[in-house]
Amino acid sequence: PTVTPQVERVLSAIGEQILSTKEIMGIIGLKDKSNFLELYLYPAIRLDLVEPIYPEKPKHPRQKYRLTEKGLDLIKNK
Repeated sequence: PTVTPQVERVLSAIGEQILSTKEIMGIIGLKDKSNFLELYLYPAIRLDLVEPIYPEKPKHPRQKYRLTEKGLDLIKNK
């Protein structure tokens, strides 16, 4: 899959951790949440590189994200 630089930044920010939206944004250095979701997080999820830990509840108050096997493979092969 074609991975945008934004998606790559999300993957390298998460790495082997499980992080919240706020934590990922902090690592990347972004302030605008809607921009982050549209350009960074959602495309990574659509490409099946990142997954929420509560997939059935996208708005869960303690929602966090981790890399899928595919996402981990991608950063290991960089």
